[in-house]
Amino acid sequence: MGDLKMPELNSVLVAGNLTKDPIFRQTSNSTPVVNFSIAANRKYKDSNNQWQEDVCYVGVVAWNKLAESCRERLKKGSAVLVDGELQSRSWKTEDGHNRSIVEIKAKRIQFLNKLGKNIGNGENGAIDTAEDDMDYEDNSFDKFLSDEESELLNNN
Repeated sequence: MGDLKMPELNSVLVAGNLTKDPIFRQTSNSTPVVNFSIAANRKYKDSNNQWQEDVCYVGVVAWNKLAESCRERLKKGSAVLVDGELQSRSWKTEDGHNRSIVEIKAKRIQFLNKLGKNIGNGENGAIDTAEDDMDYEDNSFDKFLSDEESELLNNN
């Protein structure tokens, strides 16, 4: 039994809305990078059979062409589906405190809001799913639910 090897798997798929505008910058060697956070909602029934909502805030980092696509396409409230892997990093602040973070390093980001132009598949899997005949009035995921799903989630 001691010879069993744990599989190496690090994969995350999260959907949510941006909590703030993304922060775009370039590294010292001009590599584009963008950071943003999303709020991923979860609805569930509590012990009293009442619907509750829980929010999980998740940091995301994207690099290269994917970062540039995010800079062009995303803003506070934008809906995204992020496919990536967890990564952790640590640093020391200017006042000497140690800080660390676990975030998603995006491999692919699906933009779920309408945009006037179609970017299509980009490097690193940036995907634009917006179609010209879609007319979304807000950035939440509720518009993607069927009538039956909406009724189920909104019943108390």
